[in-house]
Amino acid sequence: MARQEDSQRARIVRIYNLYRVVLAFLLALLSTSLRDGLLDLANPELYEAASWIYLLVNVAIALMLHQGRRDLHLFVTAVLDIFLLSLLFYAAGGAGSGFGNLLLIPVATGNILLHGRIGLLLAALASLALMYLTFFLSLSMPALPQNYLQVGVLGCIFFAVALFVQRLSRKVQQSETLAQQQAVSLASLEKLNKLIIQRMRTGIVVVNKRHQVLLANEASAQMLGKPIMREMELEGLSSALAQRLQQWQQYPSIRALPFQNHSGGAELMANFKPLTQAGDETVLIFLDDNAQVAQQAQQLKLASLGRLTASIAHEIRNPLGAISHAAQLLSESAQLTEQDLRLSEIIQQHSKRMNRVIETVLELSRRRPSEPQLVDLGLWMEQFLQDFEPSKLASDMIEFECETQPDGEPIMTRMDPNQLSQVLGNLCQNALRYSGREGEPRTIWIRLYINHETDLPVLEVIDHGPGIDADHVPHIFEPFYTTEASGTGLGLYISRELCESNQARLEYEPLEPRGCCMRITFAHPKRLV
Repeated sequence: MARQEDSQRARIVRIYNLYRVVLAFLLALLSTSLRDGLLDLANPELYEAASWIYLLVNVAIALMLHQGRRDLHLFVTAVLDIFLLSLLFYAAGGAGSGFGNLLLIPVATGNILLHGRIGLLLAALASLALMYLTFFLSLSMPALPQNYLQVGVLGCIFFAVALFVQRLSRKVQQSETLAQQQAVSLASLEKLNKLIIQRMRTGIVVVNKRHQVLLANEASAQMLGKPIMREMELEGLSSALAQRLQQWQQYPSIRALPFQNHSGGAELMANFKPLTQAGDETVLIFLDDNAQVAQQAQQLKLASLGRLTASIAHEIRNPLGAISHAAQLLSESAQLTEQDLRLSEIIQQHSKRMNRVIETVLELSRRRPSEPQLVDLGLWMEQFLQDFEPSKLASDMIEFECETQPDGEPIMTRMDPNQLSQVLGNLCQNALRYSGREGEPRTIWIRLYINHETDLPVLEVIDHGPGIDADHVPHIFEPFYTTEASGTGLGLYISRELCESNQARLEYEPLEPRGCCMRITFAHPKRLV
């Protein structure tokens, strides 16, 4: 701010010196034969000497400032200016010549550059100089009429100009200071806004009417899986997004459907906001990971499920317990035939199965909300396999093969560790169950890596069993859907629900020639909790 004030001060000095040089040049011309008919000088010799001295002094001062010597005191320069112009006033014949008006500019400029009493001192010096020279002319040249009233009014004008210029320059300086402070604040705020936009997990893309990208943040590039360059075509960045933008421009009231920009990428939801400025129609695009919306819906679903299971638990479990107990007592009767005993076993078997289903649903409904934490997946997976080891059936015939990215950098995400243990436990149990028959050697592969297209952590549980029949694939994540008589059909459903409550995705992918892969795509470690 001080540097800018000094620059402005130097600019005023340069303009003032240029004015003085031009004025001195014109006054010097009037000392030649060109003054005939224009000026009636009282002392031509003094006028000629003073005008040329005034020109030489001003040129010398201007050259010294041009060469960088700006240490010349402004007050001395202003006093010298007043003195030389006063001499010209005296040589021209006093108040009637009009030369006294030339002192207004030095007084005004001096009060711009020199505030307070020093500026008023310049006005006082100019007034005293004119009054003294007028009185001296009346004594030395009685034939020349002198107007003391005009000189007195001119002196008052000097003081009025000094006070007015000081007040005006003070207000201008305050306005400039305030403008500079506001400019600094706006620059700081703009920088902060850019930083916030770049750090936001919501994708921001601004396109013009030709669907060219004007601005985009890092989150949008991560979501779309491509680097974004200024003025690149939106169609080249994401054809699905460009299509939804065209649909929105044609039908603004219709909500755009979610989309995936590439295979394995996050499911994105696009919202559009028009920004019309100066006839240039620009559009602000918000990109949100649909996992957050799914997480909110999942919380509502779990709350509804909790209320439902709480209401039916008493109505079902008590009669079910009575049926099971009655069937057990009936099977102890000695009068039952073999066929009746078989029917009693069926009753007890299905009663136990119904009880397991109710227990699983109650456990799901009573599940506490997720508490995401920053987790190092590599270290967590090592601990999980150590804890999971005792629970494996025929552990001497089962092997786990772990594969992580070779660079050794930690793979981080945000997820509830307890819920992640439950999810991976379900997936590993299913992989063991379907990878081969009990008693046979079985191998489960676990891969942990970073998807470089999306910059998201991925964990895969792979087995080379018979795989899942194509007819069953669309239903494997549905609740209570199972192909086994003893299963509840809730394992994969609960696993997906737990993933969605942590903004992760659980997907199935078949392998060739046989086997299946359960893939968990985790949320970004910098996501908002």
